[in-house]
Amino acid sequence: MSRRIHTLTVPSSTRYLEEVRDFVARHASDAAFEPDAVEQLKMAVDECCTNVIEHAYRGESERPIDIAVIVESDRLAVRIRDEGQAFDPSSYREPDLVQFARTRKSGGFGVHIMRRLMDEVRFRTYGRKNECYMVKYREGGRA
Repeated sequence: MSRRIHTLTVPSSTRYLEEVRDFVARHASDAAFEPDAVEQLKMAVDECCTNVIEHAYRGESERPIDIAVIVESDRLAVRIRDEGQAFDPSSYREPDLVQFARTRKSGGFGVHIMRRLMDEVRFRTYGRKNECYMVKYREGGRA
């Protein structure tokens, strides 16, 4: 299978999250990923885009979010780019689930969820661009 790249750009508003989930699901399904993997991809992408909307763009609803689905023989990658406030992965701490349950606090689980659902999650910033790159390997495809 040759490498295929599918792209979508949406405004930074939660009203476009369903369109993003459908876009990712369509290309993952077309690439013959299992239904469970498709659902994991959708959830991870939703979490990432929500973080961009809430934290990188701080609720500004007309800023661009660029999504690319990259299909290869052994994996599907999703690259999400924005031009908002950068996320510093070195400052990220895994949430204390017990403490969250005690205080009944909501939120703060996006990166944790993404890392649990995907095989790889990487963040980088270059120039004015921020990028989250997530990979889901086909069954048995991970090295």
